Amino acid sequence: MISQKMVGLVKGSSVIRAMFEEGKQMAAKYGAENVFDFSLGNPNVPAPAEVNEAILEIVKDTDPVKLHGYMSNAGHEEVRKTIADSLNKRFGTSYNEQNIIMTVGAAGGLNVALKAILNPGDEVIAFAPYFGEYNNYVSNFDGKMVIITPDTKSFQPNLSEFEQKITNKTACVIVNSPNNPTGVIYSEETLEKMGEILERKQKELGRTIYLITDEPYRELAYDGAVVPWVPLFYRNTIVGYSYSKSLSLPGERIGYLVIPKEADDFEDLAAAAGVATRILGFVNAPSIMQLVIERCIDCETDLSYYDRNRNTLYEGLTKLGFTCQKPEGAFYLFMKSPIEDEKEFVSIAKKYNLLMVPGSTFMCPGFVRIAYCVSYETVTNSLKKFEELAKELKLFKG
Repeated sequence: MISQKMVGLVKGSSVIRAMFEEGKQMAAKYGAENVFDFSLGNPNVPAPAEVNEAILEIVKDTDPVKLHGYMSNAGHEEVRKTIADSLNKRFGTSYNEQNIIMTVGAAGGLNVALKAILNPGDEVIAFAPYFGEYNNYVSNFDGKMVIITPDTKSFQPNLSEFEQKITNKTACVIVNSPNNPTGVIYSEETLEKMGEILERKQKELGRTIYLITDEPYRELAYDGAVVPWVPLFYRNTIVGYSYSKSLSLPGERIGYLVIPKEADDFEDLAAAAGVATRILGFVNAPSIMQLVIERCIDCETDLSYYDRNRNTLYEGLTKLGFTCQKPEGAFYLFMKSPIEDEKEFVSIAKKYNLLMVPGSTFMCPGFVRIAYCVSYETVTNSLKKFEELAKELKLFKG
C-alpha cells in the first residue's frame, strides 16, 4: 500500500503533465504538425551554444574527482561566488558565496526553503493565479496554503485581502514574477506596499514572516520592462532562481537560492537550507551543471523568439474576439474563457487539436493558460484552428 497522502496526489496528478502526455498521443495519431500543444512550459529555444561548448571543455579539462564528486551541500564555492558577483553587479547588492545555495532547479530550491522554514500547521500565503505545484510543496512539510483571490483586471496581488489573511500562523509568502500563468510583472509600487505590510505585521504579531520570490522567468521580460529585485523592498526575502527558462535547461535541474545577510536568523537559515538540501535527498545540485553556470553566467537566451510568438499570438487571438492579458514577461498568455466553465472550453478546443491548461489549475477558474514557448510555425498555424473555435463559439464571424 502507498501512503494515503500519495493516493490523493496520484489521483490529482498534474493536469499540465497529463495534457502534455495527451499531446504526444495526439501527435502520433494526427501528425505533430497538426497538433497545437500549448500545455507545457518547455522552452523551444535551444540553449546558447556556449553551454554545450562549456560542457565539453569542462569534461575534458576538469579533474574527474571534482567533476563527478561531492562538494559542500550548498555547492561549489567558486560557482556561488560567481553568481553572487553577478547579482551584485546587476542589483547593487553585496552578496558573497555564503548567501548562495545551489539547488536542483527552482522546485528543489522552493522545497529546501520551505523545509528550512515551516513547522507543521504553519500557513503559507500565495497570490492566485499561481503555479499549482506550490500546494504540493507546502503539503510536503505539513503546512497550510492560504490563497489570495486574484484581481482579474490587473493580476497584481490583492494586497487588501493579503493584509487581512496574515495571522500568527503565517510563516512565509510566495510570489512569482514574471508570473506563471499571466506573464504579469509585479510592479515596484506593489512590492513596496507588500513589504510595508509584512514589516508592520511582523511587529504586530511578534514573529518573522519570510517572503519567497520564485523567479525562473526573471530574464524573460519584454518591451523594456524591468523585473524589480524583491530583496530591495523587504529584508526577509529569499530568492529562488532557475536556469531552466533563461538558458533553456529545464531537464538539467540547476538553480540557486539567495539568502541575504539582512534576513532574520541569517546564519541559522543558511545552515538549515544547506542541511535541507542533503536530507531532502538532493545532497547537492548537479556538479557539472554548476561548473557550466560558472562559465556561462553572462549568457542569454534569444528573447526575440518568444517576443515574436507573444505578439503574433496576442494580436491573432484578440482579432478573433478572445480576451487576453498581454504578457509583460515569461512565455505564457492568460486568456479569458469565452464560456463560464473553462474546463468545458478546453475540452471543446481539443476538437481542433488545440491544447491549453484550465485556469483552475492555477487557482483562477474562468481562464486558460497558453504556453507560447513553441515553434513560430505552431503559433501561426494554430490561428486557423483558433478561428474555427471562435466561430463555433460565435465570437467571430469572419
